[in-house]
Amino acid sequence: MAVASIKVSETPLVLYTLRRADDALILGHRLSEWCGHAPMLEEDMALANMGLDLLGQARELYTYAAKVEGKDNDEDKFAYLRDVVQYRNLLLLEQPNGDFARTMVRQFFYAAFADLYWRAMMKSKDTTLAAVAAKSEKESAYHIRHSSEWIVRLGDGTEESHARTQSAIDDLWAYTGEMFAVDDSERGLIDAGIAIDPATLHPQWLKTVTSVVNEATLALPKNNWMQQGGRSGRHSEHLGHLLSELQSLQRSFPGATW
Repeated sequence: MAVASIKVSETPLVLYTLRRADDALILGHRLSEWCGHAPMLEEDMALANMGLDLLGQARELYTYAAKVEGKDNDEDKFAYLRDVVQYRNLLLLEQPNGDFARTMVRQFFYAAFADLYWRAMMKSKDTTLAAVAAKSEKESAYHIRHSSEWIVRLGDGTEESHARTQSAIDDLWAYTGEMFAVDDSERGLIDAGIAIDPATLHPQWLKTVTSVVNEATLALPKNNWMQQGGRSGRHSEHLGHLLSELQSLQRSFPGATW
C-alpha cells in the first residue's frame, strides 16, 4: 500500500531551508539522469560528481530543516514523502535535461547564482546555514567553472552546437528571474541577518553570465518577463514525472531498508 504524504510545519526558517534543499535535490536528480548517457566518459563522471555535490547539500539542509521543525520528519521523509505542491524548488531546476547544451545552460545559469549565494550566506547569523554555505561554495565554484567552459566550447564550436546552445538560452532565460525573488517569509529572515537578499546578487550574476555568453558568441534574450511559482509550490508538469521516479520505491514500500 502506498504511503501518505507527510505534513510539514512551514515556519519561515523551515520553509527557507527546504527551498534550498529542494533546489539541490531536484537539480542533483536531473544530473543523475545523465549517468551512462553523457557524450564522453569524463563528462559522465563530472555530471555525476556535481549531482553528488548537490545531493550532499540537500541532505544537510533537510536534516537541519527537520531539526528546526522539531517533529518526526527527517531527510528521507522530506525527499520521498511530500507531494508536488509541497516542493519549493526553482522552476528552472525541474526542467528536463533535453540535449547536452540545454543541460549545460541550465547548470550555468544556476551555478552562477549559487556560487554568489553560498559565498554571501557564509556570513549568515545562523551558524548551521553558514557552515553549509562554506562547504557548498567550494562545490559551486567548480560547478560554475565547469559549466561556463562548456558554454564557451559549445557556443563557439560548430554551427550545430551554437544553434542548440542559443536555443537553450532562449528557452530557459524566463526561469532565471525566480532566483532573485523574495516573499514576505524570506524578508523577515533577511532583516534578521539569517538570510541574504538575492536581489543584491543580480548585478554580479548578470555580469558573469553576460561575459561568458558574449565569449561564446551567443546572445541573451532581451525579453525580461520571468516565470514564477516554484517557491510557492506551483510547478510545471515536469516535476510530477520526476518525483514519481524519485519516490517510487519509498511510496511503494514505505520504511523499507536495505
